[in-house]
Amino acid sequence: MSLHYDVDAVVLDIEGTTSATGFVVDVLYPYSRSRFAALLTERSEDPEVERAVAQVRAEIGEPDADATRVEKALNTWLDEDRKATPLKTLQGVIWSEGFARGDLVSHFYDDVVPELRAWHSAGVRLWVYSSGSVAAQRAWFTNSPEGDLTSLLSGFYDTENAGPKQEAVSYRRIASATGVAPGRLLFLSDRPGELDAARAAGWHTVGIRRPGEPYFEQGVGDHAQAGTFDQITVSRSTT
Repeated sequence: MSLHYDVDAVVLDIEGTTSATGFVVDVLYPYSRSRFAALLTERSEDPEVERAVAQVRAEIGEPDADATRVEKALNTWLDEDRKATPLKTLQGVIWSEGFARGDLVSHFYDDVVPELRAWHSAGVRLWVYSSGSVAAQRAWFTNSPEGDLTSLLSGFYDTENAGPKQEAVSYRRIASATGVAPGRLLFLSDRPGELDAARAAGWHTVGIRRPGEPYFEQGVGDHAQAGTFDQITVSRSTT
């Protein structure tokens, strides 16, 4: 069954939506885990690292925590798959460098990139909203198996510049920042809580359900659903 939406923009989740969660968990998480210690000791004076470390210390209530304690907290959050902003920031720094070195190439489901190109060609604007940091998102789309895809995108949102993904206020903030009316925005995600929040902010929503993904069995509640991007037709009205 094909779904059709007349909208001005599509906002994309990454894990479980454009890309396999397994790739992130099995490839990217171990890559960052093996490099936290070096980052915290060798780059402690980098403003982005310093700010993230301060956020970790605040989160664990230990203002004097040393690099070893901070690393332990990061690894605990990693084990819990916790969407902690400082964890995502530091992962983003590590992953960006890994992509730049050629150590990493991102993953996209086969049906995704052709549709992104088609939607972009039709004049539909595309944004990303992921719990991964903006730096990580940009590196992900820059270093795809099909090359740099960032020319297709109008921008990136994460939990720091937009807010938590399961709160409607975050989606209102994105709508305001993009200048697109809520009723002209379509959000694609595999997580029902995120879809609920987007709909509460007045957005259109489609739940992406891919076999093998963590939320496949749970489903997407009463949201429209699609198994692949090519089941979704997106166009802009010219009237």
